[in-house]
Amino acid sequence: MESGHAAVNGVQVYYELHGHAGSSGRTPLVLLHGGGDTIGTSFHWIVPELAKIRQVVAFEREGYGRTEDVRNLPFIFEQSADDTVALLERLGMSHADFFGFSNGGTIALQIAIRHPEVTRRLVVASGFFSRDGADPAFWKGFESATLDTMPKVLRDTYLKVAPKPENLQLMFDKSVQLMKNFRDIPVEAIRRITAPTLVACGDSDVVRPEHAVELFRLLPHAQLAILPGTDHMNVTNRVSWLAPMIDAFLG
Repeated sequence: MESGHAAVNGVQVYYELHGHAGSSGRTPLVLLHGGGDTIGTSFHWIVPELAKIRQVVAFEREGYGRTEDVRNLPFIFEQSADDTVALLERLGMSHADFFGFSNGGTIALQIAIRHPEVTRRLVVASGFFSRDGADPAFWKGFESATLDTMPKVLRDTYLKVAPKPENLQLMFDKSVQLMKNFRDIPVEAIRRITAPTLVACGDSDVVRPEHAVELFRLLPHAQLAILPGTDHMNVTNRVSWLAPMIDAFLG
């Protein structure tokens, strides 16, 4: 594994490269972690399997994990999409496949919409494109969310790896605000995505399976996987199911 920081739009973005460049001539696979998350908590178990077959690029967005919050901006899906593409340019990569989990899935959709020229294929796991994707109670919960409600594994990981652990509250508040401000991606924009897409979620996910089916129906070139016995926190841990599906889909 190679790791380091790259200058991206005024931010020193932490990234990791797993596997080998040009593995069997395959396109690099970029991992997009979830909200309040890091590379390790979103993708710990699946990275080694994916890296056996292709180069994997994993990074932490501004304010998350080992990437410091320096621009004093709110977290915005569109900005995260633009930062991702800028990182690829910095790493000398002209195009990629994207695997986004949770908020990372929404960012993957924004990348395909805003930067189709760099997007070959997408894997959208447990990602929202509209507020209808979850029960109203999910969205209402952000109105009273406190740091105590944040999953312990996410809190502990942030405190362990962040350059400024004292910014945990700031990261949490911005992550909550991102969801409170969530705006639907227009259906017309989803339909314009030409990149083949694998849509996945758990049958007990925060994202309703019906939402995954709706996204699958809207996308012109899509496949669908509903993982049985799987909640939100375990989607990317279903390595024995997900890794072979992703490998076969990306081709």
